[in-house]
Amino acid sequence: MSFFTKAGAWSLQQVRLFFIALQFFTRIQIPQWVGFEADWLHHAARYFVLVGLVVASVASAVYVCAALFLPHLVAVLLSTIASIYLTGAFHEDGFADVCDGFGGASSKERVLEIMKDSRIGAYGAIGIILMLALKCSVLFYLPAPALIATLFIGHALSRLAATTLIWRLSYVRAEGKAKPLAERISTGEYITAMLTALLPMMICGVTGWLSWFSMLIGVVAVALAGLWLSALFVRRIGGYTGDCLGAVQQFSEVAFYLAILATLRTSFYP
Repeated sequence: MSFFTKAGAWSLQQVRLFFIALQFFTRIQIPQWVGFEADWLHHAARYFVLVGLVVASVASAVYVCAALFLPHLVAVLLSTIASIYLTGAFHEDGFADVCDGFGGASSKERVLEIMKDSRIGAYGAIGIILMLALKCSVLFYLPAPALIATLFIGHALSRLAATTLIWRLSYVRAEGKAKPLAERISTGEYITAMLTALLPMMICGVTGWLSWFSMLIGVVAVALAGLWLSALFVRRIGGYTGDCLGAVQQFSEVAFYLAILATLRTSFYP
């Protein structure tokens, strides 16, 4: 087999893995020619961050179009709604389940039992409402260029934080929706995800949409958020579940938004 044949086969497989990740983490339908094998989903975790950039692209497009005709707050809300619809509230549901499980139980068994329950409790309802309110509030106070840049980087970095759990921690359920992703990804696959997350930061830094200092503080905020939740998960249940991945993504995303707002120097006021 020639070099070009091997390179073509490898490239096609990467495209397949991306589509598998896209189908798993969003509502987007993928072409039938992609096919499916169980092992692909595990390797597709490397493109979790790239899926985040797709979600950010849709959210940004909705914001830009809405902002042409509607007030800033309404555009922010529509953008957030679009991202939630696109992902099927996949990560928000995980965040709510973690709030219920870790807020309403002390033993590992009970925490896992509560998180598996499809019903939402008081902790979950309060947590998701406050989290979404905080997310929209922070985005509302950002001017348009910084908001769009923040969406792209925030969606990417927060998914990298969730990918880090797959890379370093153990999956604690015998079965579950995230079980196919549960095998630890290789360091090479993690580096692929990390480089993907760095791409929007480099673009935003070069174009001046966000300062390097703001992005650095944002990275620190995401790292601290991910480390804190990871330590909590290990201490309480010995590892992570699919819901934990969603919780880390949402918590890290909000942490990045807060860091950008705190460091951004702007004359914009609502």
